[in-house]
Amino acid sequence: MQHDIPLESSGPNADAMAEAVSTCIRCGFCLSACPTYDVLQRESDSPRGRIILMKEVLEGSMSADEAAPHLDACLGCLACEPACPSGVSYRHLLSPYRSLVRERISVAWPQRLQRWLTAQTLPYPKRFRFAARMGLIGKTFSALVPSVLRPMLDLLPETLPAAKELQSRYAPLGDQVGRVALLAGCAQQVLAPSINEATIHVLRHIGLEVVVPTEQSCCGSLAWHVGDGDRAAKFARNNVRAFSSDSQPIDAIVTNAAGCGSGMQEYGMILRGTDIESQAMALANTVKDVSVVVCEHADRLRLRRPGLVHEGEAVVRVAYHDACHLANAQGVRVQPRELLRRVPDVELVDVAEAHLCCGSAGTYNLDQPETADELGRRKAKAVMATGAPIVVSGNIGCLTQLQTHLNSMATEAHPAPRVMHTMEFLSACLDESPLN
Repeated sequence: MQHDIPLESSGPNADAMAEAVSTCIRCGFCLSACPTYDVLQRESDSPRGRIILMKEVLEGSMSADEAAPHLDACLGCLACEPACPSGVSYRHLLSPYRSLVRERISVAWPQRLQRWLTAQTLPYPKRFRFAARMGLIGKTFSALVPSVLRPMLDLLPETLPAAKELQSRYAPLGDQVGRVALLAGCAQQVLAPSINEATIHVLRHIGLEVVVPTEQSCCGSLAWHVGDGDRAAKFARNNVRAFSSDSQPIDAIVTNAAGCGSGMQEYGMILRGTDIESQAMALANTVKDVSVVVCEHADRLRLRRPGLVHEGEAVVRVAYHDACHLANAQGVRVQPRELLRRVPDVELVDVAEAHLCCGSAGTYNLDQPETADELGRRKAKAVMATGAPIVVSGNIGCLTQLQTHLNSMATEAHPAPRVMHTMEFLSACLDESPLN
C-alpha cells in the first residue's frame, strides 16, 4: 500500500518499516492465520488492520494512544508471515514501531508497575528466582494481590527446582566434531534448569564441545518485543561482546528457547545504526536453534526407546507443539520432528490448529491474560485430544503455558500429559542415559 511515512524521523529501521507497509496489498490472507483475529474477530486486531494503524501513526494522522490497544493485543507470533503471499516482513515493522512510539503511549499505573516488575526480574535469573520464591508465598494471599499481578502468580509452578550453576566449558563425549557456544537463557535457568542440562548432554553426545560464556546476559528479546529498544540494545550489545570474546572460533551460537533464538537473530535490527551494527549482524547469522544443530549431526545420535511410559505399550505417542518463534520466526519446523521420529517406537502426532499461538508469546500472558488464557485453553484442549502421554516443544514460555492449562483441564480419568522440552526428551532417549 502507498504511504507517506517520514523516513528521516522514523528511527534507524524506518526503511524496513516502510518496506513492510508498502509490500502489504491488503489481500486478507493473513486474517485466518492470526490467533488474535480468530479470538477477537475485529479487523483492527488482524495483521492487515494493525499494519494500517501503524502506517497512520507513523504518518501522523493517528495518535499512538489510539492505536495502542490493538497493537498491544498483537502476540508478535508472526503467523501472518508464512501466510502472506506478498512476503510482508511483519517483524521488521512491529518491534521497531513499538520501540519508536513507546514514550508517546499513556500507560495506567497498574500496568506500568507490572511492566516494571517484569523488566526488573525476568531477564535476571537471580532476581527472578527470588521473586518467584516470594510469588510462591504470595499465592496463599493471592486475593490481596493487585489483579494486574495475579497472572504472574498463576504461571508459577508449585515448587522451584534447585538452582544449578553451569560450567564455562563441557568437553565432547567421544570424538570432537565441532564447537558451539550456548545461550543459557533467563527464565528457564529458574523454572527448568534441566533444559540446559539436557541440551548440553545431547550436544556432547554428538561430539560437540560446548562453551557457556560467563559474561552473557538476557538476549533482549523480551524488551525488544514490548518496545523497550534501549534495554534490548543494552543486552544485545553485551552479548555481542560476550560471544565474540573467545579466542577460539565457534561453529554456531546455540539457543534452546525459541524466543531467545529469534531475538538474537534480530540483533542487526536491534543495533541498527550503531557502531557495532555489522558485528551484530555477523553474530546473528551464527545463531541456530539446538534442534537444527543436532539435526546436522543426527547420524551420530544413538537412541533407544524412551523409558517414560509403561513398558507394555508398543509405541509411545508424542505430541509436538510448534513454538511460534521457532516455526514462524526461524522457519524451523522439520528438524525437531525429524529428531523425534528417529527415536525407536515413537509415534509422533501433530496438534490440531498448530498455527495458533498457545498464548505465551514472551510476556503476553502477563500483559493480555484474557486472550492468552483463551488461546492457552484451546491449545491444551487440542493437546489432550491427541491422547499422547507426552507433549514436546522447544520454548520455555510455551512449556509453562501448556503445563498451566493442561493441569487445569486434567481429571483422574484424563491426566495431563507430561510436558517436556525437545532436548529433555532426546536426552532421556540417548543410549547411555538412565531411563526415567
